[in-house]
Amino acid sequence: MSEKQVPAANAPASSFLGRAGPLVLARLFTAGLTLSIPLVLARVLSLEEYGTYYQLFLIATTLYYVLPFGVVQSLYFFVPRAEEKRPWLGQTLLYMSGAGVVAAGLVWALLGLVARHFDNPGLLEHRAMLAAYTAFLLGSFPLEISLTSQGRTKHSALVYLVSDAVRAACMVVPCLLGFGLHGMMGAVAGFALVRYVAAWVVVPRGSTGPLARAELWRQQFVYAIPFGAAMALAIPQQNAHLYMVAGSVAPAVYALYRVGCFQLPVVDLLYTPTSEVLMVRLGELDKQGRLEEGVVAFREAAGKLAFVFLPFAAFLFAAAPEFIGALFGAKFLAAVPIFRVSVVGVVLAVLPMDGVLRARGHTRAIFLSYLVKAAVTVPLVWVGVKRFGMMGGVVSWALAEVVGKSALLVRVPAALSTPERRLRIRDVIPWRELGKASLAAMAAAAGVFLLRAGTVHTWSGLPEGFVWRALPLAVAGLLFAMGYVGVLYATGVRPLSVIASLRSRRGG
Repeated sequence: MSEKQVPAANAPASSFLGRAGPLVLARLFTAGLTLSIPLVLARVLSLEEYGTYYQLFLIATTLYYVLPFGVVQSLYFFVPRAEEKRPWLGQTLLYMSGAGVVAAGLVWALLGLVARHFDNPGLLEHRAMLAAYTAFLLGSFPLEISLTSQGRTKHSALVYLVSDAVRAACMVVPCLLGFGLHGMMGAVAGFALVRYVAAWVVVPRGSTGPLARAELWRQQFVYAIPFGAAMALAIPQQNAHLYMVAGSVAPAVYALYRVGCFQLPVVDLLYTPTSEVLMVRLGELDKQGRLEEGVVAFREAAGKLAFVFLPFAAFLFAAAPEFIGALFGAKFLAAVPIFRVSVVGVVLAVLPMDGVLRARGHTRAIFLSYLVKAAVTVPLVWVGVKRFGMMGGVVSWALAEVVGKSALLVRVPAALSTPERRLRIRDVIPWRELGKASLAAMAAAAGVFLLRAGTVHTWSGLPEGFVWRALPLAVAGLLFAMGYVGVLYATGVRPLSVIASLRSRRGG
C-alpha cells in the first residue's frame, strides 16, 4: 500500500462524524419549531390544560418507546451488513404496524385507570385521538432510522426536517386559533396518519429482496430481545417520577413540575444522530475487519459531544432563573430548583455508550444496566415523592440515571476490545477533552453567578413582554459564551474546529 493510499483508506475513520452533519443541521433547523411547542402552549393554555397536555403525551411517549422492543433499532446492526436490505426493512414495518394496533388498544382500555390515578377525568375526552395518534406514530417509527441505517443521512435529515416542522405546526396552530387541546389532538392524529403512509412508501423503496423472511425475522427478534426488554424497563423507569408526581399533585401543579423537567432539544439534536452514525461506522469497521479503530471512533464522538454538552449544562444551571423566566414567564420561577437538578441529564449524555453496545451486539449489557436502574428507581421514587414532594421526584430520577450510566460504562471497554488488545475504562474516555471542556464551562458559569449578584436590582424595572424578559438571559448567554471560548483558547482548543468536525464533509 502506497503512502497516498493510506490516508484515503483511513479517511472514513477520522471523518465519519461529519456524516452526522445533515442530521444535526436538520434537527437544528427544526429545534426552534419543536421548542416553540411547550413555550406557546404555556401561554395559550390554562395551567390545568397545560398539565393535561403533558399527561396525554406522557402516555403516548411511554408506549412509543416501549412497544418497538428494539426491533427498529436493530436495523443499525443488520442493514449495514446485509446484501438484501428489503426483508429487514419490510418485516420491521410489519412489526411496528402490529405494535401500533396494540398501543391503540392499550390506550382505549387503560386510559380510565390512568385518569383516576392522575385524578384528571379530562384525559378521557381525548381517548380516541390519543389512541389514533399513538398507533400511527408507532407504525411510522422506522421512517428515519431505515434511511440512516442505509447511510442515506441526507434523505433522513430531509424527513426529520419536514416531519418535525409539520408536527410542531399541528401542535401549536390549533391552540393559537382557539381550538384548544381538542383541536391539537385531532391535528396530531392526522399528522401521524400521514407519517404512517409515508413510511410504507419510503422505507422499502430502492431495496431488493422479499418484504420479509422468516429466518431473518428470527435473527432480528433474537438480537432485539435484550435491547427491547431493556427499553421495557428503561422507559417506565425513566418516567416513573413523572407518573408518581402526576398522581400526587393537581394537573396545574404538575405543569410546574414538567417545566422544571424541561429539556432543550440540544441533547437529542446532537446525541441521537451522532450515536446513530457511530453505530453505522462501527458496523462498517466490523465488516472490514478493522475492529481496533472502534475505540478511536468512540473517543472522537464523546470528545466532540463533551465540548457542547458540558458548557450547555453549566450555562443552564447558572442561568436557570433567567432561562425559566424568559421562556415560561415569572409564574413558573418556582420550578428553578427542579430545573437545576434535571440538568444532570445533559452531562450524562456525553458518552454515547448505548450506541456502542448495540453496534457490537452487547444488548444484554444494556438490559442488565436498565434492570439495575429500575431496581434502584422504585424505592427512590417512592420515598422521594412521598417524603420530599416534587424535589424528591427529580432527585430520585437523577440518582437513578447516574447508576444506569455507570452500569453501561463498565461494559463499554469489553465492547470495544479486540483479541489483541483488552481495553479498560480509562482507555475509552477522552480525558483531555473532558478536562478542558469542564474547566472552561465552570469558569464561564462562575461569571454568570457573579453577573447576577451584581445586577440583582437592575432587571426588576423592565417592562413586560418576551423581548424584555429575554434580555437578562441574552446578557448572561453572551457573558458565558465569551468566558467559555476564552478559556478554551487559553487551553489550546479552537472551538471552530470542533464545530467543523460536526459538519458534513466529503470523504477522500
